[in-house]
Amino acid sequence: MTLGMDGGEGADPVELVEAAGRLARECSPQMGSLSTLAKNDALHDIATALVDHADSILAANERDVEAAYAAHQSEALVDRLTLNRSRLGKLAEGVREVAAFADPVGEVLRGSRRPNGLWIKEVRVPIGVVGVVYESRPDVMVDAISLCLKSGNAVILLGGADVRNSTAAVFEVIRQTLDRQGIPRGAVQCLQTDDPAALDRFMRLTRYIDVLIPRGSNELIRRVCDTATIPTIETGAGNCHLFIEKTASLEMACDIALNAKLNRPGAVNAIETLLVDEPIAADLLPLITARLQAADVDVRGCERTCALAPSIHPATDEDFQVAYQDLTLAVRVVNGVDEAIRHIARYGTHLAEGIVTQDYSSARRFCQRVDAAAVLVNASTRFMDGYELGLGAELGISTQKLHRRGPIGIRALTTWKWVVQGDGQVRED
Repeated sequence: MTLGMDGGEGADPVELVEAAGRLARECSPQMGSLSTLAKNDALHDIATALVDHADSILAANERDVEAAYAAHQSEALVDRLTLNRSRLGKLAEGVREVAAFADPVGEVLRGSRRPNGLWIKEVRVPIGVVGVVYESRPDVMVDAISLCLKSGNAVILLGGADVRNSTAAVFEVIRQTLDRQGIPRGAVQCLQTDDPAALDRFMRLTRYIDVLIPRGSNELIRRVCDTATIPTIETGAGNCHLFIEKTASLEMACDIALNAKLNRPGAVNAIETLLVDEPIAADLLPLITARLQAADVDVRGCERTCALAPSIHPATDEDFQVAYQDLTLAVRVVNGVDEAIRHIARYGTHLAEGIVTQDYSSARRFCQRVDAAAVLVNASTRFMDGYELGLGAELGISTQKLHRRGPIGIRALTTWKWVVQGDGQVRED
C-alpha cells in the first residue's frame, strides 16, 4: 500500500490522514490571504508544467491503464482513467481558464448602513479546507487543486489505488510548481490508499476539514454521503434521461440521443434511459435502436419497445434504476410528457434531464416539473458540464440543493461572512 507523496512506505495510514488534516488547517489562513496575482501566477505555472512534463505523466498513466485492462475493468472506466496529449492539453487550458476568472475572495455581496451608523457588509470568503475523495479520474486532482487555489482553500485529496501512478506523476509536477511559487506544502496535499480505516478516518476529520466532495462510483459516493461526519456535497452519479416528445423532429431526436449516449458513455451526464412518446414510437424506435446497436450499445426495452424493435433485449425494472456509465441503454415508451416526468421522478438522480420537442407548452411543463440540477431542451445532456456552461473547471456536479447545485466551480468553494464596522456603538435593548 502507498499513502501520500510525503508519507512514504510503512507509515500508519490513519496517522498520516490525521497529520494531513492538521497541517491543512494550519495552512488554511495563509491560503485565504493569498493575493490574486500570486494565485494566478501559480495557476499559469501549473498549466505550463503539465504540458512540459506530458511524457512522464502519460507514461505513468499508461501503467494505470494497463493495470485496469489486466483487472478486466469496463471500457467506460478505462476511458475515465485514460489521459492523452489532447486531454492533458485541455486540462492545462482549464487551469488557465481558472486563472482568468475573477477572484471571488473578498467580493462584497451586499452592504448597507444601519440607522445607528454601523456599516454592514456581506463578504465572500474561502470555505477553509476542502477534502476530495476520488477514484478512476486523474483529472480530478488538477481540477481540485486549481479551483481550491483560486478560491483560497487548502485541499487534501484522497485517491484510490486505480490511479496510483497517474496521481504520483501529476502531483509531483504540481508540487514542484507550487514550491517555486512559495505555496505552503500543507495547503495542497494528495494521499493515496486503499486502506478502509484511512478512508473512514478521513471522512470524520471534522476538526480539520470543512467540506467533503466525493468523485467516483455510486458505491463510493453512497459510502461517503452515508458515513461522513463532515458536511458533504454529493456529486451523484447520473441516471440521466432523454424524453423524445411526439412533436420532435426524428432526425434531431436521433442525433441528440446518440450524442448523449455515445459521446462519452462513462460520463455522469450521459443518458442511461431513453423515453419515447407513444405516438411516434413506431416510427422512431426501429430507426434509433438500429443506430444504437450499430454503435455496440446494449439496448434494453420495455414490452412496447421490444414489440416495435424485436432485436433488443427485454428490460427489467432494475434496468431503469442503474447508472450504467457504459454502452448500455434502457428504453421505455410513455404516454405523454406527464408520464415521462413521473418516470424521471421515480428513477432519476437529479443531475441532468432532457427533452426533445417542438411544442413550447411541453418544454415549459417539463422544465417546471422535472427536479434536476439541469434541464435541457433540444440539446444533449452532455452539455451539463462546467466548461460547456461557461463556468470553467468543476469539481463534480452537485445533485443536492444545499450548499450548491450543479457544477461545483470556484464560487461553490466559497462561503460568506458578515463584517460589521462601527465607531463605538453599543446595543441598548
